[in-house]
Amino acid sequence: MSDSRGRLNRDQVLRAAVALADANGLESLTMRKLGVELGIEAMSLYNHVANKVDLLDGMIDCVFAEIELPAGEADWKTAARRRAISAREVLSRHRWATALMESRTSPGPKTLRHHDAVLGLLRGAGFSIEMAAHAYSLMDSYIYGFALQETSLPFDSGESTTKAAQAIMARFAAGEYPNLTELATQHVMRPGYDYGDEFEYGLDLILDGLERAVSTG
Repeated sequence: MSDSRGRLNRDQVLRAAVALADANGLESLTMRKLGVELGIEAMSLYNHVANKVDLLDGMIDCVFAEIELPAGEADWKTAARRRAISAREVLSRHRWATALMESRTSPGPKTLRHHDAVLGLLRGAGFSIEMAAHAYSLMDSYIYGFALQETSLPFDSGESTTKAAQAIMARFAAGEYPNLTELATQHVMRPGYDYGDEFEYGLDLILDGLERAVSTG
């Protein structure tokens, strides 16, 4: 769909909205600012989106489109692992989107294709309908929960992690919290530590558990 001057279509509007939310946060996104970014009057946006809810629906559909779908892997665990890692990487680029991924009441075609593909992967691997529902809920709860936790951490690099840990430790006396001190000094503050590395460890535990559950079910 193009505007009256044939310059824009819905996809371009949605991608501009995603870029604005990435840069400044979802709370800063308004139809007026989006219109300015696109060089049109805000009212012209309604040629492409019905309202702000429709805009958000479309933005989330764009995010889902970036997540790698299961395709061609030798086994379901490999495919599920790749999909989960891709989802976390996508959400790290679009931090505003995590809390909205499952909130849309009018999901778009890319969102529905994503869900259908993951369910198809599980059903094809021998998961019952009930077990597929359990597995999908468990995996996505972990992916979204981890992504949300990452966005709230007071550090985003190894150096800032060490500084944050040192600042917290400076507030209490030596020996006051021995277990936290041990974790910080012997794990978190060691060179090369990256909180994001915890994701794949937990993911593999979940996938191993699901494999055992479906093989004995």
